[in-house]
Amino acid sequence: MKNILSTLIVTFNLLVASGGYSYAADFQKGKEAYDAGDYVTALREWSELAEQGHAEAQFNLAVIYNDGDKGVIQDYKEAVMWYRKAAEQGNTAAQLKLGFMFDKGQGVTQNYKEASKWFRMAAEQGNTSAQLKLGFMYAQGVGVTQDFKKAVKWFYKAAEQGNPDAQLSLGQMYRQGDGITQDYKEAVKWYRKAAEQGSATAQFNLGYMYKKGTGVTQDYKKAVNWYRKAADQRDLDAQHNLGFMYYNGQGVKQDYKQAVKWYRKAAKQGSALAQSHLGFMYEKGKGVTQGYKEAEKWYRKSAEQGNVDAQSNLGQMYRKGDGVTQDYKEAIKWFSKAVEQGYVDAQYNLALMFAKGQGVILDNVYAHMWFNIAASTGDADAVKNRDIVAKKMTFTDISKAQGLARVCVQKNYKNC
Repeated sequence: MKNILSTLIVTFNLLVASGGYSYAADFQKGKEAYDAGDYVTALREWSELAEQGHAEAQFNLAVIYNDGDKGVIQDYKEAVMWYRKAAEQGNTAAQLKLGFMFDKGQGVTQNYKEASKWFRMAAEQGNTSAQLKLGFMYAQGVGVTQDFKKAVKWFYKAAEQGNPDAQLSLGQMYRQGDGITQDYKEAVKWYRKAAEQGSATAQFNLGYMYKKGTGVTQDYKKAVNWYRKAADQRDLDAQHNLGFMYYNGQGVKQDYKQAVKWYRKAAKQGSALAQSHLGFMYEKGKGVTQGYKEAEKWYRKSAEQGNVDAQSNLGQMYRKGDGVTQDYKEAIKWFSKAVEQGYVDAQYNLALMFAKGQGVILDNVYAHMWFNIAASTGDADAVKNRDIVAKKMTFTDISKAQGLARVCVQKNYKNC
């Protein structure tokens, strides 16, 4: 805030004839004290000016109370009072800050509608941060009626002034066709503007567009280039996708060790997808020394976040006893979580466990049910095993299993 404030503080060029020099001197003394970190002196020098109605001094006083540091007790209510006084005189920075105070409920009761009012005032004066915030409020319907067209309008105003977050947001609106005709080329244009300013999210999105050939000619090398820029800024999705490019040899020479490197970076940041893929690399010994324990560790982290591949793979490890003590009930637990997401491999494996009585009482009806559900996706092994199980069942049992399968699908595989 100190650097921002120093930028915002201006020397009064137009001073009233009487006492003008004194006011300018007092203001300058306050600025020098603030820059030196002496907030108490700055507060004293600016207080009298603020009381006399000088908007810049009022704003600066508000900032000191807002920050509360170096001998000044933080006081949001006092900050709001001075922000309001300056804002009512048309001070753009104060209008923006007052908007944030209402938005966050600092020093005032949280009030999104009031926040939008002050953001609008600043936005109409050309403040890009206010324009961006107002765009978000319209996009999300917070404090205002949701209106994607108005969101686009404000994102565009800020983007045209070079705000990278607004450029990114405008790119998203074009990509999704929200409030504007969907246009992938325009999306790429705005992503590129933001990416060239260093926006990691925009760099990732631009990489993804090149990877898929959406709005641009497909180009894996350019995808890798943009993924790498974002990954170097610790964007976990970019780190994962860069690892994936190395794994598949797309835009780079195939290199499992590099894939592991980038998967690991993203996995440590909590990417469930990267954790699952890192688990796979350890399970198969690709780019690392094969190790079931490490595989189980990363599968579990991913599975606990709901990643369906990891849940199924973890179930398989417990079913086989790979890297863990064989535990059919634990296998059933993880397969069950995966089948609730409609995962075919887990449906098939759960059917096998019912057919063999592993972790559950042998039950051909439920085995048939799960084989039948998996078979409906075209899984040849599921079709084969369903028919094998059917030979052990009565016509009544088969009808029951088919009925259970229909109900399970209708329930989206929940509580089957």
